[in-house]
Amino acid sequence: MSDHTPHPAMDAYWMPFTANRQFKKAPRLLTRADGMYFTDDKGRQILDGIAGLWCVNAGHNRPKIVQAIQQQAAELDFAPPFQMAHPKAFELAERLAALTPAGLNKVFFTNSGSESVETALKMAIAYHRVRGEGARTRLIGRERGYHGVNFGGISVGGMVANRKMFGTLLSGVDHIRHTHDHARNAFSLGQPAHGAEFADDLERLIALHDASTIAAVIVEPVAGSTGVLIPPQGYLQRLREICDKHGILLIFDEVITGFGRTGNPFGAQTFGVTPDLMTVAKGLTNGCVPMGAVFAKQGIHDAFMNGPEHLIEFFHGYTYSAHPLACAAALGTLDTYADEGLLTRAAELQGYFAESLHALRNEPHVIDIRNIGLVGGIELAPLPGEPAKRAFNIFLDCYEKGLLIRTTGDTIALSPPLIIERSHIDQIVDTLRGALKRAA
Repeated sequence: MSDHTPHPAMDAYWMPFTANRQFKKAPRLLTRADGMYFTDDKGRQILDGIAGLWCVNAGHNRPKIVQAIQQQAAELDFAPPFQMAHPKAFELAERLAALTPAGLNKVFFTNSGSESVETALKMAIAYHRVRGEGARTRLIGRERGYHGVNFGGISVGGMVANRKMFGTLLSGVDHIRHTHDHARNAFSLGQPAHGAEFADDLERLIALHDASTIAAVIVEPVAGSTGVLIPPQGYLQRLREICDKHGILLIFDEVITGFGRTGNPFGAQTFGVTPDLMTVAKGLTNGCVPMGAVFAKQGIHDAFMNGPEHLIEFFHGYTYSAHPLACAAALGTLDTYADEGLLTRAAELQGYFAESLHALRNEPHVIDIRNIGLVGGIELAPLPGEPAKRAFNIFLDCYEKGLLIRTTGDTIALSPPLIIERSHIDQIVDTLRGALKRAA
C-alpha cells in the first residue's frame, strides 16, 4: 500500500477510550495483521506488544480460526438463543468446562467482558435470593479495579476516570483497598512478597455492612487496565478464606488473565485459588469475534433449577449469546491453543520475559517494573503537572519505531501474543529502551 493512500473521512466516528482530536490529526490506521505483526496504511510492520488489546493470544490470522468463521458463516449465520440452540454452543461449553478449575463446570455465554461482569453480578445477587437470603445484595469491588464499562462494572470498578462522569452508579457497592505498595514491593519479580494483609480490608467492610447484606466480592487476579498490579503472595488465598467464612461469593474477573496469559489456562490455576464465578472474554475467541462467558460452580447453577420445568429459571441473556460465528471462532481458537501448547507457553517464557523487562530498571523515568507470565507493567515518573503525558509520548514514539504498546496513566502495559519468540521480546525491550532515553 502506498504511503500516499488517502485516509478515510474521519468526522463521523467517535472513537472509544481515545484522544479523538489528537488521533485525527495524526491517524494510526492498521490495515492487515499476521502472526506477531500488524501492517499499517503506509505498509509498515508494527510488532504487536499487547495482543491487540489483551485478546489476540494466539497471534493474528490463524488458519483454524479463520476457516472456522468462514465455514460457519455459510452454514448457520444465526440461531436464536432463547428456547433454541445450536450444537456448537454445547460443544464449546463442554470444551471450556474441561479447562477451568475443578467445580467451575457451568458456562453462560455473553458477548464481551463488560457483559460477563454484569451477568456474574446478577447471578450472585439472584443466587442468594433463590436460596432465601434476599438481603444479600451488596457488591464489593476493589480500588483500581477494572470490570468493563457498563453500570455494574464501573460501580464495582475502582478507576476514577471511568466513574466520575456518570452519576451515582449502582447503590449498595463498596470497595476494598488496592494492593499496590510501591514502598515495599517496587521491582518485584513475579508476585510481591508483601501485602497479603490487604485482603483483611474485606473484614473491615463486613464489620461495617454485616455479612448478611453482602452478595459477592469481585477482583481481577491481576489488575490489568489500571497498570498491571500483581497480587501479593497469599493475598488471593486470604480473600477466599474470608469469603468462605462469611458465605460471600468470590468472583474472579479473568477477562485479561484467562487463556494462558499467566502461564496456565486461567489465573485461578496460576495462583491456586478457585472462585465461585469467573468472567472471561478476549482470549476466548482470540479477539476474532466478540464473545464472553461466565463460569459458575455447579451449586450456583443448581440453586436456580427449581419450580415448574417449563418456566425460565434465570431471566437474563443476550440476542447474541452463543452466537454461531463466535462459537466457531472459539472452537478454532481452543484447537489452536491446544495444537501449540499456548495455554502454558507463558510459563516457559516468563523467566526470559521478566529478565528482559527488568533490565530496563535503570533507564530514565522508570520507577517500578511488574510482571507475571507474559504480562508486564513499567511505571514511569509522571511529568510534573501533566499526568499520563510522558507515557503517551512514549506510546507514540514506540509506534513510530514499529512497536505497539499500551499505556494507562503513566504505566506502560505489555501483553504480547503467546506465540512470541525471544527475538520479539528483545525487539520490544530495545525499542522501549530507546523511547525511554528519548523521552522528556
